[in-house]
Amino acid sequence: MFRLREMTLRLGSWSRIAVAFAAAACPWEMTSAADLSRIQNIVVLYPENRSFDHLYGLFPGANGVANATRDQFIQRDHDGTELPNLRVWNPKGEPDPDYPLLPNAPFRIDAAPLSKSLTDVMLSPIHAYYHSREQINGGKNDMFAAMSTVGGYTMGYVDGSGMKMWAWAKEYVLADNFFMGTFGGSYLNHHYLICACAPKFEDAPDSMRAVLDENGKLKKMPDSPSAKDGAVRTYSGGLGGQVTPDGYTVNTTQPPFQPSGVPPVDGGSPAYADPIGGGRIGRPLPPSAMKTIGDTLSARGVSWIWYAGGWNEALKDSMQPSQQKRYVIYTRADGSLNFQPHHQPFNYYARFAPGSRDRVEHLRDGEEFVRAIDSGTLPSVTFYKPVGLFNQHPYYTDLITGDSHIADILEKLRRSPQWNNMVVIVTYDENGGFWDHVPPPSGPGWSDRWGPATRIPTLIVSPFAKRGFVDHTVYDTSSILKLITTRYGLEPLPGVREKVGDLTAALDLP
Repeated sequence: MFRLREMTLRLGSWSRIAVAFAAAACPWEMTSAADLSRIQNIVVLYPENRSFDHLYGLFPGANGVANATRDQFIQRDHDGTELPNLRVWNPKGEPDPDYPLLPNAPFRIDAAPLSKSLTDVMLSPIHAYYHSREQINGGKNDMFAAMSTVGGYTMGYVDGSGMKMWAWAKEYVLADNFFMGTFGGSYLNHHYLICACAPKFEDAPDSMRAVLDENGKLKKMPDSPSAKDGAVRTYSGGLGGQVTPDGYTVNTTQPPFQPSGVPPVDGGSPAYADPIGGGRIGRPLPPSAMKTIGDTLSARGVSWIWYAGGWNEALKDSMQPSQQKRYVIYTRADGSLNFQPHHQPFNYYARFAPGSRDRVEHLRDGEEFVRAIDSGTLPSVTFYKPVGLFNQHPYYTDLITGDSHIADILEKLRRSPQWNNMVVIVTYDENGGFWDHVPPPSGPGWSDRWGPATRIPTLIVSPFAKRGFVDHTVYDTSSILKLITTRYGLEPLPGVREKVGDLTAALDLP
């Protein structure tokens, strides 16, 4: 790590130019240049499932949809041939009569001929580990339609200029080179946010393991159609293979503790999920012992909390007998909390088992988050997960409800007594299966088996943030861990990628 300020003082103006050039060429080498001691609170807000182009592709000054070349957006069939047009598939994988044929190009969802509103609950493309890898196709980004359950709909984007979060992005920092940490969906990306890892499930049954072909891709069924005629069909089913052949969980697997999508055993402890599981959802993950950012923060005595919207209600509901449940979890009725258990990564780890002191201390309800903001009692590091109703996930909520909620949280934070020493990061867990034109970084120090994957929107909001700034530095989800680790002098987590930035390029710190 270079120490830019010391070098600049010792060397003359000529050397200042050389140091500045080095910083521009190798931003990952410069992460210790800023004095982070003034930062007393780091807050991470974590909504859902939107790619950068899908949500901010029209943002002024950003690398958006208009910059995509034909080679970056043309979609191809499974055999590599160019698709003549884009079709949208229904849940049966057949052409959806509610959607017209579309040109093979990005298109506005909120403009003719689709003319959807940002208050509508939109389609949700599949977002799973092996699908994501194949969609990105080595950086060509040309297999999104072919490997999607909704076909060409994956190429849709919206004009977000009327959203409240656009106003925050214009006032503070929008990062347009921030990539989701791993291929796939919410489950693995939530784990990556806290451990830069994929949890192991070495004893997973064969029914949960991905079925791959000789090239390491999902094995297609004999009747899987051309991308011109229908949605892809694989042997790994709708979850896309929860566990790799060598025993890592990469797609939605339920937590071993309540709240969980797996109910308790009848007559057993209501605080635990049935370890046998069953049906499509499979067995829950056995309690994990992999090291998390929570472990490293606690080891240094740094306060931290994971706040989850709907946590108390979901916990109460999940521990009831089936006939008494109020369906807080996974309910898609209008106005439901729609709590998602696989969005709560610490609930998978043995350290936070029911009855443990760490669980009580570190896993809290979203209402407590709001009270801590107002009273100025937030811990040094805060994670906030909006409940499903407010997280902007397609299929069960809309964009505007979550947009208003997150903007309201930011306004509360800006009025907080702790604001003057705070950095807030608003980032999405993953792309939700939506296309983006920028290939993820690759190569030693930039990438590994797990990712990074598609570009996602990220805002840095802080009194230290540069104003009205689009930050082009290359980041991924592990950049958040890098910032926390650097600020508090923590032991680095092994999976954090060496060359991605630590978010300090978005800040004005001496």
